[in-house]
Amino acid sequence: MLRLLMLLFLLMAPQAHAQDAFSELLPGLTGGFAQQAETVERLGALGDPRALPLLRALGDTRLLRGPDGTVIVSPGQPPPGSDVIRINNRVRGALRGALGRLQLGSPDPEERLRAAEAILRNRSADDIPILEAALGRETDARIRDRLALALGGARLAAADPASKRIGILALGRSTSPEARALLLQERIATPDLATDIDTAIASIDQRLALRRAAETAFQGLSLGSVLMLAALGLAVTFGVMGIINMAHGEFVMLGAYTTFVVQELCRDIPWLSPWSLPLAVPAAFMVTALIGAAMERGLIRFLYGRPLETLLLTFGVGMVLQQVVRLTFGAQNREVISPPWMQGTLVLPGEITITQNRAWIILFALFVLLATLAAIRLTRFGLEMRAVVQNRRIAATMGIRTGRVDAMTFAFGSGIAGLAGVALSQIDNVSPNLGTGYIIDSFMVVVFGGVGSLMGTLIGAFSLGIFNKLLEPYAGVVLAKVAVLVAIMIFIQRRPKGLFALKGRAADQ
Repeated sequence: MLRLLMLLFLLMAPQAHAQDAFSELLPGLTGGFAQQAETVERLGALGDPRALPLLRALGDTRLLRGPDGTVIVSPGQPPPGSDVIRINNRVRGALRGALGRLQLGSPDPEERLRAAEAILRNRSADDIPILEAALGRETDARIRDRLALALGGARLAAADPASKRIGILALGRSTSPEARALLLQERIATPDLATDIDTAIASIDQRLALRRAAETAFQGLSLGSVLMLAALGLAVTFGVMGIINMAHGEFVMLGAYTTFVVQELCRDIPWLSPWSLPLAVPAAFMVTALIGAAMERGLIRFLYGRPLETLLLTFGVGMVLQQVVRLTFGAQNREVISPPWMQGTLVLPGEITITQNRAWIILFALFVLLATLAAIRLTRFGLEMRAVVQNRRIAATMGIRTGRVDAMTFAFGSGIAGLAGVALSQIDNVSPNLGTGYIIDSFMVVVFGGVGSLMGTLIGAFSLGIFNKLLEPYAGVVLAKVAVLVAIMIFIQRRPKGLFALKGRAADQ
């Protein structure tokens, strides 16, 4: 049995009576291409829900002309004697606009959004009443913005100068580059309204400049948060202990690989897989802290007071760690998938777009900073660490085990570097060279902010991040970094101890 669903819309005989507006338009679909395009546009403007399946079938070549002059929508094999109604590109353009008008009342938000986009691409003054009605009942902010833009474009297509001016004013309140492009087109087509259009374009340019400034500031904060995470551990090991740890970047890399391992372990456990990233945070801290403690007890403690030897030793340890990771995981990049709540973008008021993963990293960086401050200021470990920094001999005579404090301090700084690796795994490639690109920037942040000052690390990281992003559009990525480095060199010449000078063993050396 032939499976065929036929929807009979109208007998096209001339003697048909009691036809409504919808029925009267249907014969035009079987005419020439120009008549088809005009009929499609009129059906879309009519707003009759019966036109939606009909026009979809026309676009999918499922609209047939029956042997008795009827119009048939068929999803299957055409019946004997029927012909497919052919269309050309002009009719397809008219279909996009007409379908957009009819889909504005759909319960599906994505379909309504596509409808608004279609109307925007096929602007017509006939769409003004439809768009006004759709805008009045729409509750989704994203769709309302597109409808408002489409309505402004439809008013520009009107012949009435007053309607054009209303459209110009409406588009002038937008922050969309598309609104600016529509106004530029209208300025060429309607020179008489050039003054109004120029005013609207200037208003849009001002809002776009503010939006770009806000997005640049966010990018600077994002870069600053990454720099702060990478430099925070170094501020403890270098700033407090006076150890130039050239393997600090490798500890960041180990934190990223720990994140990868935790994700792989959780991959086959469905209920645990979404929590792989939160579980990686304490795991990365513990792994890098233990390696840091072993490194301090086994190697570094014999080289206190010998900075050159310490620098060479830690550089060698970093090379060893890189090779161990290459032998274990391979030299290729490893993929760390962000959880769903870190994916996608957020659109803030003013159409400012930010990525969710970088927003979470900013919050994570501030959380790590507060946790570090709390550990140093509110715990016994922090008290003993500050005592050893201020005066090692007096601290030892009071019963503080300075060697144990040194090991714990270095482990603490290394653990923070591991946390930086967790964050970087969400925005960078996890590879053996991951931390190499951040070691120089980390030292710059620590020196600029003030050796051993966590507050200086915070201000220094965000200042350098924002300054770097402000320069990039004008100087490029490489020259911006060079300019930042030169600026820090000049600053250190004037203020050798950085923004916030710290008293203690590291500052006195």
